[in-house]
Amino acid sequence: MTTTGEEQARARTGPWWWARWRSAALDGSLALVSAVECGAEGIPFARDAGIPVVVGVVFGVIAGSVLLVRRKWPIAVVLVAIAITPAQMGFLLGVVGLYTLASCELPRRIIGALAGMSLVGTAVVTFVRVRQDMARGDLTLGDWFVPFAAVTTALGLTAPPVLLGLYVGARRRLMESLRERADSLERELQLLAERAEERAEWARNEERTRIAREMHDVVAHRVSLMVVHAAALQAVARKDPEKAVKNASLVGDMGRQALTELREMLGVLRAGEDVGRRAQRVPLAAVREAAAAAASRAVVEDGPCLSELEELVGQSAAAGMVVDLSVEGEVRSYAAEIEQTAFRVVQEALTNVHKHAAGAKTRVRLAHRVSEIAMQVENGPPPEPGSASAAGLPSGGNGLVGMRERVVALGGVFVSGPTEAGGFRVSAVIPAA
Repeated sequence: MTTTGEEQARARTGPWWWARWRSAALDGSLALVSAVECGAEGIPFARDAGIPVVVGVVFGVIAGSVLLVRRKWPIAVVLVAIAITPAQMGFLLGVVGLYTLASCELPRRIIGALAGMSLVGTAVVTFVRVRQDMARGDLTLGDWFVPFAAVTTALGLTAPPVLLGLYVGARRRLMESLRERADSLERELQLLAERAEERAEWARNEERTRIAREMHDVVAHRVSLMVVHAAALQAVARKDPEKAVKNASLVGDMGRQALTELREMLGVLRAGEDVGRRAQRVPLAAVREAAAAAASRAVVEDGPCLSELEELVGQSAAAGMVVDLSVEGEVRSYAAEIEQTAFRVVQEALTNVHKHAAGAKTRVRLAHRVSEIAMQVENGPPPEPGSASAAGLPSGGNGLVGMRERVVALGGVFVSGPTEAGGFRVSAVIPAA
């Protein structure tokens, strides 16, 4: 993590403005060496200036000790080094100060201005000192040596620390940028993981809703027919044994069909559990593809289709419902999800008739249009109000909700409500594509 702001404050373990004790020890050592150097250089400075040696030594020690605050005030350190340059003091102070200044996050114009001042000051002092030495006869070289020595000494004491400081500062900023980028990527990955978990939870909820809808469609219709036939069987068991046997056979067939459909659904759920167990060692994309393929196969192979609509209507008719089926338009095949949704809408509507309007005349209409398929199930008022409740058919109120969810999920329109004649109508339109 990057140590900036509050995190940087928490990461500090050293005293005062130092981030670490190691940095404080390094600056203290450099300040001590610089103070010793400037104190020693203060002796000849005091003699040349005609002041007491003690004053020159104390002045040098104080000036050299300024290096202790190089991380806090690098500009002040460089200014002190420039100020004592005419006294030929503070070479370590100037070199370390320029390095610290160049490595700090300061505007380049400030760094350039102070480095230029240090360069000019060093060049002027060196020029004067070398010229004085040649005038005294200590040096016997030509006049060309004076400017050469001044320029060389100034560049040697200024350029290397500045260039090194710029390099270290750029490298430090690059590392901080890389750490910040790594932290940003870590946060993004965390957000993606949280969103993936949210999507997974949403998908699980959607799958639970879908399974509940399928269970409702399968169980409610079959069991409703079984209850109707069982009631008829009880009514005619003694009066018409042959009809009782027929109704008992129908009840058995309905029960076997319900068990078969339930086994198919449980098989799909077990396949989903296998996919979930493989998710621990298989990449997420492969698991999604496998789950999508399994769901697609389940819809195509196990789901009902419109060709079974006549059989569905026949089962309701066998249970005593007066039902009429009419098909309009050119019959053609649709996608598996569309046919399954259309079938389930008609199935649930017929189930509701068995529950709430037993014995009512019902009309089922199916219209194949150019770009859509429409279905409508309308029943009249029940001949004997209360017959549905007498047959013991409970209602959970989820049938219409499930039909609406199925149709809307495919981009269709679903409408349901009572009719003026006292019956009930269910209508749905589903796009063919």
